Amino acid sequence: MIRVQDISESEIEFSAIRASGPGGQNVNKVSTAIHLRFDIVHSSLPESIKTGLLALHDRRISAEGVLVIKAQRTRSQDKNRQEALARLDELLAKAQYRQKQRRPSKPTRSSVRKRLDSKAQHGKKKTERKRILED
Repeated sequence: MIRVQDISESEIEFSAIRASGPGGQNVNKVSTAIHLRFDIVHSSLPESIKTGLLALHDRRISAEGVLVIKAQRTRSQDKNRQEALARLDELLAKAQYRQKQRRPSKPTRSSVRKRLDSKAQHGKKKTERKRILED
């Protein structure tokens, strides 16, 4: 399983931006929010993971195959950077997950026989309830 640690630092681009929302004067002065940009198409990831990421149809992935994650939950730039990397790690895990292939099962002979017997018994009960016509 490929993790964020396996990706080269040069492939991930960070940029600090000003965070939106409450925070007092700190919001107007300090760029604590982080934009993480990761070009999926031109990355060194294996093709299977690239197609898995692009197949997620996440709104954070652009038409050109660039993933943009905005992290602004905390007031610390470093914590926001770690949060953005954690979100990228989640997406990588989702892209690598393969659902187990379903093998169709058959009912056992005895269960088929029981079902048919109960159907026959139910039908017999219905025919016995019918009104008898006398000529």
